[in-house]
Amino acid sequence: MGSGIAHAFLLAGSSVVVVERDAAAAEDATVRIRRDITRSLERGATVLTADELVDALSTGTDAAAFADCALVVEAVPEDAELKRQALERVERATPDSTVLASNTSSIPIDELAAPLRRPGRFVGLHFFNPVPASALVEIVRGRASDDEVVDAARGWVDALGKTPIVVRDSPGFASSRLGVALGLEAIRMLEEGIATAEDIDAAMTLGYRHPIGPLRTTDLVGLDVRLGIAEELHARLGERFAPPELLRRMVAEGRLGRKTGEGFYRWENG
Repeated sequence: MGSGIAHAFLLAGSSVVVVERDAAAAEDATVRIRRDITRSLERGATVLTADELVDALSTGTDAAAFADCALVVEAVPEDAELKRQALERVERATPDSTVLASNTSSIPIDELAAPLRRPGRFVGLHFFNPVPASALVEIVRGRASDDEVVDAARGWVDALGKTPIVVRDSPGFASSRLGVALGLEAIRMLEEGIATAEDIDAAMTLGYRHPIGPLRTTDLVGLDVRLGIAEELHARLGERFAPPELLRRMVAEGRLGRKTGEGFYRWENG
C-alpha cells in the first residue's frame, strides 16, 4: 500500500519521500515503484517523463527525510501499537505545519491520535488497492482533526484525480465495515458449501453490478489483511465480524491471495 500511495502521488506531480524500516526494504520499495512507473508510462497514464518521475522520488530509512513534507501518510501493517510508534516518530521529525495521516482501514483515528502532540494535524486517509487505479479515498475525521486539515486532505485527494468521502471516526469507518461484512459472509457461504467461489462472486457482479466479487476482492486485498481487519472489528463491534475458520486456516497455510499466488483463486503473473 505504501508503494501504491507513493506511485499515485508521483503520477500527480508531487515530490515523494518513502521511508522504510531498513535499507533492504527501502531498496525493494525503490525497485517496486520504478517498475510501476514504467508500467504507467507504457499505459500513457501520465504526461510526465520517466526521468521526471524518478527524480521526484527518494527513499531511505530516516524519518528526518520527512522534514520538508507537507503531508506524511503512515502505511505500516495494521497493528495499533506499531502505527502509534511510527506516527510519534514522524511527528518528532516534522514541523508543526506538517499534516500526518494514517492509511489504517479499521483502527480508530482517535486512538492513534492519543499520544500525538498535534492531534489537530492528524486525519485518516484510507486508500484502496490498487491505489493508482482506485477511484476512492476515505478521509476519516477524528474528534481533534482541524477543519483546515480535513479541507487540505480533500484537496490532496482531488489532486490525485480521486473522489474523497469524509466519515466520522468509528471502528472500520464506512468502507471497511461494509466491505468486510460482505467478504466474511461470502467466505462463510464457501465454507458451508453453498456455492463455488466463482458463483458467489458472479452473484454480486452480475446480480448487483459490483465490479468485482467479494472473494476475488479478498484475494486482491490479501487474506491476512482481511483477517486482521476482521479481528479488529470483532473485538470492537461483536460477533457479526467474527472471522470464519476457513479464513483463519487459509492464512495459517500461507494462502494469502494474489501476493502468494493462491487464495480463493489461483494467480499467475498477478
